[in-house]
Amino acid sequence: MNTRFQAVLFTAVYACGIVWAIWLAQIHISGRLSLIDRLETYLLDLRILANGPQTPSADVVIVAIDDETVDDLGRFPLGRGDVAEIVEKIAAAGASALAVDILLAGTTQEAEDNRLAEALKKLPSLIASAGQFNDRKAGTSPFPTPDRELMPLPLFVDAAQTGLVNVSTDGGGTPRYLPMVFQTSAGLSPSFALRAAGLFLDRKPSFTLEAVRVGGNLVPLDLKWHLPLRYYGPGKSIKTLSATQLLSGTQQNVSLDGRLVVLAVTATAVGDRFNTPFDPILPGAEVLATGISNLLQGSGLERDGSIRRTDGAVTLVFTVFGMLAMGLLPLATATVLYIIALVGWLVFTAAAYANGYWFNGILPLAGSIAPVIVAAVMRQGFDLARFRRMARARDALSRFHAPGLAARISDDPEFLKVPRQQNAAILFLDLAGYTGLSEKFGPSRAREVLKKFHTVVVDETMKHDGVVLDLMGDGAMIGFGILEESRTDAARACRCAFALVREIGSWLSSTGPGSDISSVRVGGHFGPVVISRLGHEYHQQVAATGDSVNSASRLQDAARQFGVCVVLSRDLTSAANEGAFSPIIPSTRTISLRGRQQPIEIGLWTASEVGTVFSTSRCR
Repeated sequence: MNTRFQAVLFTAVYACGIVWAIWLAQIHISGRLSLIDRLETYLLDLRILANGPQTPSADVVIVAIDDETVDDLGRFPLGRGDVAEIVEKIAAAGASALAVDILLAGTTQEAEDNRLAEALKKLPSLIASAGQFNDRKAGTSPFPTPDRELMPLPLFVDAAQTGLVNVSTDGGGTPRYLPMVFQTSAGLSPSFALRAAGLFLDRKPSFTLEAVRVGGNLVPLDLKWHLPLRYYGPGKSIKTLSATQLLSGTQQNVSLDGRLVVLAVTATAVGDRFNTPFDPILPGAEVLATGISNLLQGSGLERDGSIRRTDGAVTLVFTVFGMLAMGLLPLATATVLYIIALVGWLVFTAAAYANGYWFNGILPLAGSIAPVIVAAVMRQGFDLARFRRMARARDALSRFHAPGLAARISDDPEFLKVPRQQNAAILFLDLAGYTGLSEKFGPSRAREVLKKFHTVVVDETMKHDGVVLDLMGDGAMIGFGILEESRTDAARACRCAFALVREIGSWLSSTGPGSDISSVRVGGHFGPVVISRLGHEYHQQVAATGDSVNSASRLQDAARQFGVCVVLSRDLTSAANEGAFSPIIPSTRTISLRGRQQPIEIGLWTASEVGTVFSTSRCR
């Protein structure tokens, strides 16, 4: 797979990933519901629970027509006269305003209806209306638009203000928002919660593009002027009184001075219930009271258009960052960085919630994880393909160089770019009588002999961790300490020299060319050499040069002169002794080598003497 194709493929995947992230971000910014919103509510609940209960406004009190009230009165539903009496008691207790979360639709007894209407006039009052919505019908208005409105009797409408009590729930039935404005048949109408807050403050709320001003608080709103609810805790976190306390004559113990009272039915199996993070059966009246308290305190969650756009921007950044990391960095490093970034975002969203900001924790994960995984898989595939190519190249290279040398060059292309001088052990060897054999056998059969000879040489060299530097027809040059210098280089070279004579001799006597080649000659020396690259810029080979190399080559010639198989310099055998190998030297000489001024002391071994080396040599 060529580099250009990889670049095109990566670019296409990156483009698709970016388009995916932008698409999800656009859905979020526009407020369209998706699975991401459902998942986000679970994460939001965790943040809510982690922050724990909050303190609601002390100005809001719920007067509940609860089970105790129903038991005391002995009937349900309560008559309008009963409700009127409760309202009168609330007014007498000094309440500043009243919000009645009871749908007063339909006529009952005229006297009781009139009494309730008169009671509502005793203090600023608000009564509930409700909208019926058709979820399949998409309206053109930016505001929630009910198909039908359930209104109180005109008698009560004349006595008090009205407001829709509808809430906006998520897929799990948890109220997450309170709409602040509805598009009704009579025009735009503030919601029950917003009217209640304005009624209490005796000041009409005013809207900006993304907020509502309630008293001195500018409360940020989400899309379509929805207030994100911030719950205070489980049931009765907002101060709640039983209506029985008012009806039983213990009114003197109840003080509602200056309070906004929410009157509602909470009796079991009668009032509406909602699932919330703190309480699975929170009364609907307390949901409305929570929204009213959020408005009065300015403590609702802040989630406006700018926060949604930030969510979208973070999603795009995470996607681009994650994909680039997977494409440019090592996969392990990229994965760790991506996970750290995601965890950091989740920590940020939790800290932001503690300060009243609702950032989406799931969107950056949902928008980036699929493109990042695709980029990672694609990168893994490219790396695997590149690894296979490198393995094939290394295998091919090892056929022209020693495997250890080929591996080193593959791992480190700069190896020996600068020549290096060090001590090394060098062996030269050749087959005695090969010239005559090649003339007798011809090129094809002579080649088969060389192939077997080279196989034995390479196998034995590798067993002793040496490097075959050159195969020269019926000869070879072997180095020890070429890749890395070691104190055992000389010892391994001596062992290899004797092993080569033994193994080549065994081959010659069994399946070799017979009497035409009787033996192999080996010469070896130890000393300083220069390891470098020689040749053209585009055609190089690794070579060892210097006096030690020349001396080893001359010692191989000395083996022919003295009629022996192995000639090793005293420098080599002494260094081998330091490397824990001390071969018995049957015969020694001091000779002069052509081109070398200083004489050199050598040890000589015949083929039979080589056979006893491993049994008589001292190994430490």
